[in-house]
Amino acid sequence: MRLAQPRIARRSSTRGIALITTLLLLSIFSVMTIAMVIALNSDVLINGYYRNFRGSFYAADSGLNIARQYLVNQLTAAVPANFSASSGSPVPAGTEATVLSGLTTLYGSINANTRINQGQGTSSWPEAFKISAASLQLVTSPAQPQVSKDSKGNITGYSYTYNYSLTAVGQTRSNEQTTLDDQGSVILNLQTVPAGGVTTSFAAWGTFINNYPICSAPFVPGTLTGPFFTNDAWTFGSTGAYIFTDPVGSASANAGYYFSNGQCDQIAGASDKKGNTTIKPTFQAGFNLGQNPLPLPANDFNQKEAVVDGLGDGSAFSLTTLKNAAGTNYSAGATSGVYMPFTTTTSSTCSTAPCVSGGGIYVEGNAGVTLAAATNSSTGAPQQVFTIVQGSTTTTVTLDFGTSSISPTTTFKTVTGGTTSTQTLNGLPMNATTSPPSEAAMLYVDGNITSLAGASGQPAIQDGSAVTVTAANNVTITGDIKYKTEPVTLTQNQVPGTPADTPIPGNDKGQVLGIYTATGDIQLKVPTNNQNLEVDASLAMISQSGSGGLIDTWNQINTLTIVGGRIANQAKQGNITTRNIYFDRRFTQGGFAPPWFPSTTITPPATSSATVTSSVQRVRWLDQSSY
Repeated sequence: MRLAQPRIARRSSTRGIALITTLLLLSIFSVMTIAMVIALNSDVLINGYYRNFRGSFYAADSGLNIARQYLVNQLTAAVPANFSASSGSPVPAGTEATVLSGLTTLYGSINANTRINQGQGTSSWPEAFKISAASLQLVTSPAQPQVSKDSKGNITGYSYTYNYSLTAVGQTRSNEQTTLDDQGSVILNLQTVPAGGVTTSFAAWGTFINNYPICSAPFVPGTLTGPFFTNDAWTFGSTGAYIFTDPVGSASANAGYYFSNGQCDQIAGASDKKGNTTIKPTFQAGFNLGQNPLPLPANDFNQKEAVVDGLGDGSAFSLTTLKNAAGTNYSAGATSGVYMPFTTTTSSTCSTAPCVSGGGIYVEGNAGVTLAAATNSSTGAPQQVFTIVQGSTTTTVTLDFGTSSISPTTTFKTVTGGTTSTQTLNGLPMNATTSPPSEAAMLYVDGNITSLAGASGQPAIQDGSAVTVTAANNVTITGDIKYKTEPVTLTQNQVPGTPADTPIPGNDKGQVLGIYTATGDIQLKVPTNNQNLEVDASLAMISQSGSGGLIDTWNQINTLTIVGGRIANQAKQGNITTRNIYFDRRFTQGGFAPPWFPSTTITPPATSSATVTSSVQRVRWLDQSSY
């Protein structure tokens, strides 16, 4: 019995430890659970705040965009469809005050117009905005509108600049708010068609096609810039989207809509639908059916005359006054040769003989032509170089524009075998229809141009050089023909915030090229299959008796880029994967065009009308929120 007593004492000393341990563990788990709940609630609160904060930011930024576009749309809509040029300003005075009042009424408080959750966003996180402050003012210096005119004094355009400021407050479900400020300018450019008949160069169209039967092959889709017109009808297909940035017109009262099943509807409308397929081109500047057809030029007679006298106005002329590089006059029986107008007498514009006396270069017979922008290695003066090849004879005409201290000269050199003939002439070929006469060169080939391209590795057209290349028959382009300085953008945002085909500030240097044939085609014959080709020129294959078009049925062209326009009697085949035509917008300003380019007469309504384009220049974006 004595031995059992110690065991009982030891067992009683550990009683209750399990309960205490259990309580400790339970307390620890409780503390951990409370900590997890607190952390989870904090995370939810933080995420909710961040979501509300970002939502309010996006609501405010969307509000700025909506309000800015409202200003643009309302200012554009304020331009009347027709107006009197004597009114001084197509946009009514006080328009900016009316537009600003409308903006404040629509977006000055949180309402149905300012809630972002509409359409596909109905079930998204609720967001809204209000415009808490706004201003819109027509600038006072320079005086508005700025008016542009052509050489005859006709008004060709108006430009308005409105300065704006917008403050948007965005909010979401909670009280988080973001305040954003935006300032900049809205610029309206109005290109006008004056009342009464006016002579206009065909270069003023991005695309003109005389014969285009309705429901023939559909026009190639894409983003298409410059004014479009046909003396026939347009046909649109279902293989891609059409976006026309400028006015589109036709003499036909109907347009064709060609569906994939071969069915083509002829309707007087801007869209058509069959089953689940809708063909709906985007006409940003209007689609005008049933317009007066445009008269076509008679022939290339005036271009030939322009070489002789620099006028090209239908005056009597004789080719026998032209001379070759050896000084021999042109003979009516000649079958080849290169000739220029120059005299051994002086004039008020040329004090030292021999002097250039006309507008360019005349080529008898077929020839290959290379154009190059060069620089005089001795004086640094810019040069425009024409290289003309006829069999074994090569003629080079170099127009040296001179410097402030050195007068312009023309070097006329022909090499046949071992014989070289050279004339160094004072002055340059001139366009005598301008006042004062301006530098310009007409290269007329009385035959086919078998090859036309820029010199390898060089731009083709020098800054300040105005050139028109004309052939009596076909013109075959075999390589790139580029300006030294590109006048318009070829990609979106090349000028920030603008689309392709936007004039590049500072790049209008008077450089211009026209390529024209009255009765032939402009053929694209690249030496390598699937290469790219760029032609910076307005291309015209047009006359009353012609049937010309732009054609490529030889090696395939991967991407054809035209910076200028396409003017044709007919739409013809092209073995081209991608075609980009960027309209040279200088052709709508002040009658600017290639020298002696074919023209037509427009007879618009009794009042003027305008094509309106708008742009926005943002100068400040600021987050004014305090956190």
